[in-house]
Amino acid sequence: MKFRTLKKRTDTYKKKLGQIPGSIIYTGKKLEQQLFIEAFDFNKEQCIVKQLSSIEEGFEFKLSNSITWLNINGLNHVDQIEKIGEHYELHPLVLEDIVNISQRPKIDDYDDYMFVVLKMLYYNDDDEMVSEQVSFILGENYVLSFQEADGDVFDEVRERIKQAKGRVRSMNADYLLYVLIDAVVDHYFVIIETLGNKIEDFETEIFSGNVDDDISKHIQDLKREILKVRRSIFPLREVINRIEKNDSALIHKKTITYYRDIYDHLIQVSENIDIYREMIWSLMDMYMTTISNKMNEVMKVLTIMASIFIPLTFIAGIYGMNFEYIPELSYRYSYFILWGVMIVLFISMLIYFKRKKWL
Repeated sequence: MKFRTLKKRTDTYKKKLGQIPGSIIYTGKKLEQQLFIEAFDFNKEQCIVKQLSSIEEGFEFKLSNSITWLNINGLNHVDQIEKIGEHYELHPLVLEDIVNISQRPKIDDYDDYMFVVLKMLYYNDDDEMVSEQVSFILGENYVLSFQEADGDVFDEVRERIKQAKGRVRSMNADYLLYVLIDAVVDHYFVIIETLGNKIEDFETEIFSGNVDDDISKHIQDLKREILKVRRSIFPLREVINRIEKNDSALIHKKTITYYRDIYDHLIQVSENIDIYREMIWSLMDMYMTTISNKMNEVMKVLTIMASIFIPLTFIAGIYGMNFEYIPELSYRYSYFILWGVMIVLFISMLIYFKRKKWL
């Protein structure tokens, strides 16, 4: 089982072995994902929302005076990704990174656009954490977002654009990128809140003594979730920091304050993650201590039982010897006296152990 897991993890990298740099090779496993493209073209006065049947339909928005957001789901359609790259004049290495889902959160600054990669985390309907890579291309008046599959955290952003809520319809494309990244970071808070609740539930369960046999496995799964969140958040801090200090014309000064707010949120999430990591180790120590205490209780009961029966066994052993002459055996009431002595001895030892608080 361990070998199969390791093989599954390394398949992603084997797909790119020996390939020419800039080769557009999808490294994910959702090969049957259908291509889904949605377009939002808006300004203060109006908003056009379209579901596109082909990527060519979205090319007309590039020359518009409004702000355009093209959201592309389905990284397995590399031919469509190539068409986007040709139309928007994206570097081949950018296209390679878009379809390579094992990318670390990062930012690359080019002459006419900015490339940002981050990890989107959320819980699905089965209460399982989903980690999906999201890539953004920020241009002068457009934002392109690339996702591996359907399902994201941008529903509120879509409603704000449609209903003209907030500043998104009156700001530039860099603010739209901020809104999208902020939606991802806001869901980090949902993730850590859920993780915190799980840790508290485990603490309560361990302290109450009602420990499930699979709790160690659940704790290990929770530990892996925390590490996954940590790997997504810590590099993103560097990304936001670089956006703040970037002198690109794509990032306006009035928008930098908003990105600084995202950075503050990431610091807060990072601190909570570090705290939860320590709490997870404490949970394991608590669990092992609980197991040890239960074992000690069992050993104490067994030891007390052995201590009680040792003298009784000694007495029974003496009078069970096969000597021809044992004076007490000839006495008529020896059997009842022996029982009485053994009962008195048994009760006395129980009283003694009770006073010592060993029972």
